Formats: sequence, C-alpha cells, structure tokens
Amino acid sequence: MATIRSELKTRAPASEVWSAIRDIGALHTRLVPGFVIDTKLEPGARIVTFVNGMVLREPIVTLDDEARRLVWTAEGGRARHYNAALQVSEPGDGLTSVVWTADFLPDDASGFLSKAIEAGMAAMQRSLDALAA
Repeated sequence: MATIRSELKTRAPASEVWSAIRDIGALHTRLVPGFVIDTKLEPGARIVTFVNGMVLREPIVTLDDEARRLVWTAEGGRARHYNAALQVSEPGDGLTSVVWTADFLPDDASGFLSKAIEAGMAAMQRSLDALAA
C-alpha cells in the first residue's frame, strides 16, 4: 500500500483551521474552493465534485474534535482503496500545521494522487492563509 504525506503551515489560528476542516459539507466554499466545486452531504458521507469533473463518495470515518482529526475514505475514482486523514496541530512555532496523509491501492495511482493532493493542499493553503489576514 502506498502512502502520501503532505504538510502545510499557516498563521491562521488552529481553532479556525479546524473549524474549516470539520465543516465537511463546505469543502467547496471554506477549505478548498477551486479544487472542489461542490459538496453534498448524505448520512455518514459527502459527495464531492472536483474541478476536473470527478465525483467521489467519501464516507466519513472519524471526526475527532479533541484530536482535531478528520478521517475519510473514497469510493469511485482511480484508487481501489483510499483512506485519508487531515490533522491539525500547533507545533509551538507560532504556526498551525495541517497534515494530509493518504493510504491507497494500487501503488501505481501515486502519480495521479500526488498531483491531486498537491493541488488540494495549494487550495487549502490559500483558504487558510486568508483566515490569518
């Protein structure tokens, strides 16, 4: 199983960063606008439409306010298995850290998923940095 781990740092307060991440139905407006163009909620999951037209169903596994950690899977798309987590922390340097970890099969989906996660993190960086202003 392949793993991608990506991290960003922002001056936005961790509480505001977590608020945007935990708002699981607002990916397209609060967290990654331009990367995700629509999000619809259904019991236990969200339906996500990406800018490239791909639509995935993402069951929510964990939404942990104490750990500031969101875990989800994805159904549809190129991966046979996909499990991901976003976690917010305050490393003590005056910044807030967000780590996106994705585990997936097949391993050869890593090229596509690396580019997708990179684009998602860039959109997230813009949104979160705007919260710091």
